[in-house]
Amino acid sequence: MGSEHRTREFYVLAFFFALFVLFLYGPLSAIFILSFQGENGGLTFPLNGVSLHWFFNLFETQAVGDFGGSFRRSFTLGLMVMIVTVVVSLLAGLAFRRRFRGATALFYLAVASLVVPSIIVSLGIGVVFQQLGLEPAWYTSAFGAHLTWTLPFGVLIMFAVFNRFSPAYEEAARDLGASNWQTFRHVLLPMIAPSLIGVGLFGFSLSYDEFARSLMTAGTFNTLPLEIYGMTTNVTTPVLYALGTVTTLFSFITILAALFIIRRINGGRKAS
Repeated sequence: MGSEHRTREFYVLAFFFALFVLFLYGPLSAIFILSFQGENGGLTFPLNGVSLHWFFNLFETQAVGDFGGSFRRSFTLGLMVMIVTVVVSLLAGLAFRRRFRGATALFYLAVASLVVPSIIVSLGIGVVFQQLGLEPAWYTSAFGAHLTWTLPFGVLIMFAVFNRFSPAYEEAARDLGASNWQTFRHVLLPMIAPSLIGVGLFGFSLSYDEFARSLMTAGTFNTLPLEIYGMTTNVTTPVLYALGTVTTLFSFITILAALFIIRRINGGRKAS
């Protein structure tokens, strides 16, 4: 058999894909390399030695910036947003499986925040809190602002999942005498569990690195993206690159953990 013939369109797409990968991972590679600067190294190439000094420096008291506190706030906020996004998206997906009056209007209202600029949402929520005499904080106003970003995506994903889901499985379970809760617990939930994990991971990721909707709503204490942005104007050491490397590795570990859980769920379902 001769070699497969590649069309011109294939090479054009391959070229643009290569540019995309270079544009995406090129800056990350530069930050990764610069985070291993020597103790006397600067913010640019060439490297002045190689060391892990700036990674250890992350855990020391900084003259500017609060790495540990901002990370804990972003991580906690991401978990809060993830849980609410999964629960509400699941309930919305179940509710919209049956037609009801006002469903169309409710759907467009739920996804309307996707077309509103994030900075406008942040500004609006911050102004409302100030008018009500409430102090904006990462666990109140920023929490609500992040949900306006993550919930529409979660709802859309669950709609797509349930549109491809056959109700015949549930009907068979009911024919065998299962209650509504048993049908949900033993039939429906195991089948949509990987999708729920994906929604949770997506919600956590969107919240963890959200900047615009946190800008006017985080209050006195910054989340990690706000802290990093503020430090770009006054940090003169590669500790910022070390922080970028650590947060990137944390993101990849989270994704791998989610994929591992999904594979275990799928493996257990096939075995049963």
